[in-house]
Amino acid sequence: MAGQQADGSLLVGVLALQGDFQAHKSVLEALGATVREVRTPAQLADLDALVLPGGESTTMTLGIEREGLAEPLRALRRSGVPILGTCAGLILADRDHLALMDMRAQRNAFGRQVHSFEADLDLGLDGGPVRAAFIRAPWITDPGPGVELLAQVDGHAVAAREGSVTVLSFHPEISGEHRLHARFLEEALQHRRDRGSAPSDRFS
Repeated sequence: MAGQQADGSLLVGVLALQGDFQAHKSVLEALGATVREVRTPAQLADLDALVLPGGESTTMTLGIEREGLAEPLRALRRSGVPILGTCAGLILADRDHLALMDMRAQRNAFGRQVHSFEADLDLGLDGGPVRAAFIRAPWITDPGPGVELLAQVDGHAVAAREGSVTVLSFHPEISGEHRLHARFLEEALQHRRDRGSAPSDRFS
């Protein structure tokens, strides 16, 4: 069964060409997922979900080109596998890069590292607002009609969803905020159910 581990856990890939992929890996493993670091197209096989982490988007783009990952990543998106992009991952997902979502990303839109900040965002999760850490963060521009904007800061979109792809300008993996990853794993579990290969466990 695709993504089915011996212990029934979800198999989640984290793009590991550069950036803070280890932080995502730690959160996902704490929530019970099995995590695979993805650096080649073959490592996309059988995933239940994929994370595009924060980092340096130009370096990550060059790595994607070098490893021939662009079209396999687009194919994964077409298959309906849930994808979560954070910060640079949001940039990679836009229509000028991998075109996983119909929007554009404005790089470093909130300023340089010294302009990093935190904000509370209502993303409809139990337990109240999410404490979001913005570090050299992009924001979303020119969203297409199928893109649902989920949160804004000062009138600028910082979280969005289209189909199986969710993107965030901020870094939940470094702020101690695990609820967004937990919801992402629930989406992956539902996708597995839809393929008829679901375990009975849940993530919370």
